[in-house]
Amino acid sequence: MTEAPSPALKGDCANCFGLCCVALPFAASADFAVTKPAGKPCANLQQDFRCGIHTRLRDKGFAGCTVYDCFGAGQKVSQVTFGSKDWRQAPDTAQRMFGVFPVVRQLHELLFYVTEALTLDPARPLHPELRLVRDETEALTFLGPGDLAALDVAARRAKVNALLLRTSELVRGNPGKNKNRRGADLMGARLRKADLRGADLRGAYLIAADLSGADLRLADLIGADLRDTDLSGADLTGAFFLTQPQLNAARGDAATRLPGSLVRPAHWG
Repeated sequence: MTEAPSPALKGDCANCFGLCCVALPFAASADFAVTKPAGKPCANLQQDFRCGIHTRLRDKGFAGCTVYDCFGAGQKVSQVTFGSKDWRQAPDTAQRMFGVFPVVRQLHELLFYVTEALTLDPARPLHPELRLVRDETEALTFLGPGDLAALDVAARRAKVNALLLRTSELVRGNPGKNKNRRGADLMGARLRKADLRGADLRGAYLIAADLSGADLRLADLIGADLRDTDLSGADLTGAFFLTQPQLNAARGDAATRLPGSLVRPAHWG
């Protein structure tokens, strides 16, 4: 049902100035071994902007890094917005670059979902509107640093989200009221073998929930928190608005069935 996202909407660390490793803050927790404020380079960031422990992130206590994707915003800001001038060579650009990065990241995330929506056949009646909002949003990503910093991202998100909600309704059909779990607190919930086909799980908190063997076909999973969620043997065939970082945060096994555009995380074994 879905196609792999455009390479432009996937992180390309080789063409980025390590922006997620500098611009974003993180706190010592189960996801990060140490605390780092926004604007300070991570101690693991090397001079060539590559991560010194990339292949050992989980072992070193940086699991949070393995479940993050900038959706291509890093290379867009590095190579386009700032014309390949990195913040080390041009330190006067650093603060502006770090401030613009989260803005472009949000725009690229919206583009990711709209691009997927355009591959969903049940949403075909909305394709003209989706193409229009895609083109509008993409044009915004090419604005200069000043215009990006002043952009009303919340308004853009609201406009796109309204269209994605209509898309979701068309794709899911009429699964029944008991399938509306939007924003639900399902942390640690026992949902083994649950029938969640066509469920609205937008923004649901599924942290450490047991969804082993659950039927999640045609479920809307946009923004669902799948940290430590057990997806062993679950069927996510046709599930949509599901990202690779969400899967990376979950637990699964060889029996977990995934949408064709996503890959089984290596740590699932």
